[in-house]
Amino acid sequence: MAFKKHSITYQNSGVNISMGNKFVTNIKKIAKSTQNDGTIGSIGAFSALFDPKPYNFNDPILVSATDGVGTKLSIANEMNSHKDIGIDLVAMCVNDIICQGATPLFFLDYLASGILNPEKFSSIIYGIAEGCKESRCSLIGGETAEMPGLYKEQDYDLAGFVVGMVERQNILPQKIEEGDMLIGLHSSGLHSNGFSLIRRMLSNLNINVHSKSPFSGNILGEDLLIPTRIYVRQVLNVIQKKLVCGISHITGGGLVENIERTLPKNLVARINLSIIKIPEIYEWIKKTGTISENEMLKTFNCGVGLVMVVKRNQVEKLIDELAVWKERPIMLGEVIAGPKSDIKGSLF
Repeated sequence: MAFKKHSITYQNSGVNISMGNKFVTNIKKIAKSTQNDGTIGSIGAFSALFDPKPYNFNDPILVSATDGVGTKLSIANEMNSHKDIGIDLVAMCVNDIICQGATPLFFLDYLASGILNPEKFSSIIYGIAEGCKESRCSLIGGETAEMPGLYKEQDYDLAGFVVGMVERQNILPQKIEEGDMLIGLHSSGLHSNGFSLIRRMLSNLNINVHSKSPFSGNILGEDLLIPTRIYVRQVLNVIQKKLVCGISHITGGGLVENIERTLPKNLVARINLSIIKIPEIYEWIKKTGTISENEMLKTFNCGVGLVMVVKRNQVEKLIDELAVWKERPIMLGEVIAGPKSDIKGSLF
């Protein structure tokens, strides 16, 4: 008996080029909403163009960063909620380049999955566009990859890339000295770090993300998915007014490690943990997962998403400027000389 051979196509192999092209056409409208002064053309060409001339930099240095969202994506899939995950992606990138004093200019994304889901992906791109508008940077390109066999159908991964500029003479950090103050800005929640630990804890204790949150009136998964804060506008404002010597984005590694990345080799941080009003979500994680305070500090931002190094005589002016943005800065401590950061007090 002869068997009929079927022709193999890209589509019956799991990749739908027609749907991919239609998706790109649809997101052109989303990307257009983020256009800024330097945007040239629209999404769809082989590469993206950007004109920095309107920004009137005299001696510009390009600053770039790339990042992802990590396993927070798994929580988004479990909740079937993808509207804010794009904000996380932009935030993780733009918050990094403002640490060098840079103004974000443009953003590109990479979205890969087992199967193209236009509704889910459009929701993600809308979030990326919202993050870009908040950061005043333009979404000028990206890549959508459908890779059956490498990813399960509903799984996806997300990466972002941002480019900004800063005047050479204004690159941060600079002129950090012993006695400078450490001023923190509140996080919105977990941001995009520590989710592998959280997911292990949820799995070990059989906690459902759809259950009621033990520390708010929300669903637990909703609290876990609160998007990362974008600090661009308020921080660039105080940078431009020469009120900041250095900035640390508090991501993986927590407060101590990230602050030390900003300080000169001979200087360290003296931090008073007791000054931080720890949000309930961290108390719940620590108690539920039986996690040590040291591990909490290394894994999570613990309520502080960004830290600025400020001259002592500029602190009052900085606080006044931040008040316009409804920020309530945290007086974390100071810069001291020494081989190892001095951590006082306790978070919990």
